[in-house]
Amino acid sequence: MERISIKTEFIKLNQFLKWAGIAETGAHANQMIMDGLVKVNSQLETRRGRKIYDGDKVLLDNRYEFLVIREG
Repeated sequence: MERISIKTEFIKLNQFLKWAGIAETGAHANQMIMDGLVKVNSQLETRRGRKIYDGDKVLLDNRYEFLVIREG
């Protein structure tokens, strides 16, 4: 599991995918979400604006897991 740090209280899911380097563009991030490739805390997530907080786990394509850590 890879740890991804954020400096804000939360980050939107599509922004998180770009921030973590998972998606190349916002459109790519949105397409990944709409295609059902993203889970947040083991739940399929189709809302690109879903807020991601410290401690949330993002799973991509049932293979790559990321833990969100808030710094500061």
